[in-house]
Amino acid sequence: MELGISTFGEIPIEHISGNAVNAQRRIEELIKEAVLAEEVGVDVFALGEHHRPDYVISAPEVVLAAIAAVTRKIRLSSAVTVLSSADPVRVFQNFATLDLVSKGRAEIMAGRGSFIESFPLFGYDLDDYDTLFTEKLDLLLSINSREVVTSKGRHRPSIQGLGVYPRPYQPQLPVWLAVGGTPASVVRAGKLNMPLTIAILGGQPAQFMQLVNLYRKSATDAGHDAGKLQLCINQHMYIADTSAQAADEFWPTYRELFTRIGRERGWPPVTRPQYEYLRSPEGPLLVGTVQEVADKIIAEHKLFNNTRFLAQTIAGPDIPHSKQLHSIRLFGEGVAPLVRAAVG
Repeated sequence: MELGISTFGEIPIEHISGNAVNAQRRIEELIKEAVLAEEVGVDVFALGEHHRPDYVISAPEVVLAAIAAVTRKIRLSSAVTVLSSADPVRVFQNFATLDLVSKGRAEIMAGRGSFIESFPLFGYDLDDYDTLFTEKLDLLLSINSREVVTSKGRHRPSIQGLGVYPRPYQPQLPVWLAVGGTPASVVRAGKLNMPLTIAILGGQPAQFMQLVNLYRKSATDAGHDAGKLQLCINQHMYIADTSAQAADEFWPTYRELFTRIGRERGWPPVTRPQYEYLRSPEGPLLVGTVQEVADKIIAEHKLFNNTRFLAQTIAGPDIPHSKQLHSIRLFGEGVAPLVRAAVG
């Protein structure tokens, strides 16, 4: 099983039109995190795309290219590319270029995104939420599989027998489909025989087994070998030297993030007892010691038989970057060997 780190690149909201010192510092930190992740044996480093003042990454492929220049082995992925509001031709070109820079380490994780800001920003109608993604995913996969493309689109101008360049260093770019819990998306991934990433950010992980079963059944019904499917599980993670230290250090950042998002979505503020349940063995949060986090990943692997795990970090003012780096080091040097020994 591959083990990776993912992040959205959180930053304090500055509301400035220039002199983005905090944003520059955060980009520098992300590059350091990726370099350390490779150093400690992590397999994948993934960056999420957002178009909000509280996240620094709107162009993950650009930041990943900077990381590619100072790393040699680690795979580089988006987490996710908001395909519904992007141009599939440009997405492919950008990641093919990243693939050339990294000598074959680029991946695309395509999804609808966890926020909707990109739709009005790029002139799309939320009423077309489903058809936009379906059309653009089909075009991206077509471009990935052939040099010259012909397509007829409803939301994008048609392409008549044109080549899309550059082509990647790999025979094809790995394209994963990322979902948060939508059955229709899981079925689509199975029918297309696509690698699938499931983000488990709330609820009991065992509840997501029905989505995994649906994914594999959909692939089998479409004539694919479900035993060869690639499945990734993504969950929040923070590791410290003691369980209490991890819980206390991560809690203010987690509370601030989910209270802020909750105000936008009508959720009640998260409480400390809820947080403690979420980081219990039955919950989705991987917050604790090396052994606690490893035990959770191993138990979930027995449940899901997943081929990849992404540990999603959250940055905040209450977690100095030195402690974030320490958490990544503990993941690579402590958790990863325990997991690999248990699951192969």
